[in-house]
Amino acid sequence: QVQLGESGGGLVQAGGSLRLSCAASGRTFSTYAMGWFRQAPGKEREFVAAISRRALSTVYADSVKGRFTISRDNVKNTVYLQMDSLKPEDTAVYYCAATPQNYQAVWGSEKRYDYWGQGTQVTVSS
Repeated sequence: QVQLGESGGGLVQAGGSLRLSCAASGRTFSTYAMGWFRQAPGKEREFVAAISRRALSTVYADSVKGRFTISRDNVKNTVYLQMDSLKPEDTAVYYCAATPQNYQAVWGSEKRYDYWGQGTQVTVSS
């Protein structure tokens, strides 16, 4: 069992930055690939980024590539999402999730993730 808790959301102006954190409980954090998803009002939840167990590989949605950076610290049991050059269309609730499947090909599908955090709101004003 893994429990996840996001933090770091808030209100920021367009062009600004935020860093989201997701802290995981338990001793098995390093056995999970980690992903970030987001859900805007009235829209489906969508994939943002994912990182492999040992941070050797990352994947990003095209909409955030070059602006967002995912990283993890397996000693602190935490995954991060650094968000730069934020746009109003980045406004959403951001969720972190854990999957035991360490394959890039599956990370974009939320069905592959076993554990989810409660989400943190990010609002970008224009």
